[in-house]
Amino acid sequence: MDSRIPEQHGARLIRLVRETIGHKLGLVAETDESGLDDEVLSQDLATFVTLKKQNRLRGCIGNLEPAGPLLASLADNARHAAFNDHRFAPLAPEEFADIAIDISILSRPEPLDYKDADDLLAKLRPGTDGVILRKGRARATFLPQVWDQLPDPRMFLEHLCRKAGLEPTAWRDSHPEIMIYQVQSFHEE
Repeated sequence: MDSRIPEQHGARLIRLVRETIGHKLGLVAETDESGLDDEVLSQDLATFVTLKKQNRLRGCIGNLEPAGPLLASLADNARHAAFNDHRFAPLAPEEFADIAIDISILSRPEPLDYKDADDLLAKLRPGTDGVILRKGRARATFLPQVWDQLPDPRMFLEHLCRKAGLEPTAWRDSHPEIMIYQVQSFHEE
């Protein structure tokens, strides 16, 4: 990880994300940014915000490259995950108490050089690497947390290909560009 955020900031960042969503829903008067003045929190970092309801995905939006300071990136991605993830209806006020929040702070993606499908499988680190797969205009990513649902590297890559709009075997048949990154994540219990 390029620039780790001290663990003591994790709960406070989660609270900021929750307040940002609550404010947009009209359930929280304003976001409280006290305790967020540490210089490390002003870094330009890529982030993802994932919302779950009853342990099922309810929204997930982020950026793979830094899109501004950490706090602004988290706030933007919180609003987008709650209200602009095209896979879900916008979050309703009655759902607010039922969502669990996970934030991921990404390292810079780096190309993964590999010779063939077997070499790719050997180089991936399940549970550690987030993966970006790109072939032509098709592109998709899975955060490292997705390994929890798809621990088999072949299945992981097949689902990633589908997410990108490619054939499930594209990862082994067409030698797509692969980039990897790691995350530091914080989540609500």
